[in-house]
Amino acid sequence: MPKFHSLLHSCCIVLAALTSTALHAAALEDAQALWASGKRDQAIQAAENALKTTPDDPRLRFTLGTMLMEQRQLERARVIFTSLIEDYPDLADPYNNLAVIHAARGEYEAARQSLTRALELQPDHAQAQENLGDVLMRLAQQAYERALKQPLGDDSALRLKLQRVSDLNNGKRPAS
Repeated sequence: MPKFHSLLHSCCIVLAALTSTALHAAALEDAQALWASGKRDQAIQAAENALKTTPDDPRLRFTLGTMLMEQRQLERARVIFTSLIEDYPDLADPYNNLAVIHAARGEYEAARQSLTRALELQPDHAQAQENLGDVLMRLAQQAYERALKQPLGDDSALRLKLQRVSDLNNGKRPAS
């Protein structure tokens, strides 16, 4: 009988874990459905409420951080992504999203460092690759601007480089 009791206890634990996982998935799906239907504030509230019962759910935390980032609540999103990085240092996506926040604040070197880490973890992360390219262009623009402040002889080539990277950074197509 003790073996049966132990087996029954183990089954109950597994069932509780599966039920809990299903509830977490449902809460995540509910928040995402609200978001997709344009009910942004309700989606954020649903995610925050779900996190009260499952504060360690990384997918729910990441989703909330992404929602906050898209709503321009950058500091709240930064806290979530930083916390995810501390708790799950092997996930690339929180580093990528943290880099987007850094870049939005003009913190390009911090963004570059976060993207470099994301790509160390997941070299084929296409969004992180694109974001790194954008950040490197911003850093190039800053370097060219600093170089132009120094006494140079003929700076026409430097000015041309600055104009090209500035145009790219501002969404203009380069002249052929």
